[in-house]
Amino acid sequence: MAERLTNQEVSEATATAEAEMIPQRVPVNMYETPAALVVLAPFPAVTSGDVTVELRQGQLRFFARLRSAAPRKHLLREWDYGGYERELDLPEGFGAGLEVSLVNGQLVMRVLRGDFAGDETVTPS
Repeated sequence: MAERLTNQEVSEATATAEAEMIPQRVPVNMYETPAALVVLAPFPAVTSGDVTVELRQGQLRFFARLRSAAPRKHLLREWDYGGYERELDLPEGFGAGLEVSLVNGQLVMRVLRGDFAGDETVTPS
């Protein structure tokens, strides 16, 4: 049976792992509606406080911090609990605003149609 780690040990292991890891590239689905460009991405095992979405002129960047990296002896390990990142170029005509939500492990970003209104950084509601 594995020994129980302290919160401090888990925090230190997570900080070390996050500093050394290459962020996981997140797949997306993107479609256009009359009012917005909608981008959906899987963001499992993170909370809204871990996620940041940035709207810049012609670009959308979103990422999530590594949630937990407690030292474990994995039998199979294909993904981490966070450390997600993706940057997308936006088509012309979008950037008037940004609406973001995180529900059931899915990040939904709506880049509003219209002229770019300025840089925005938000966390999901």
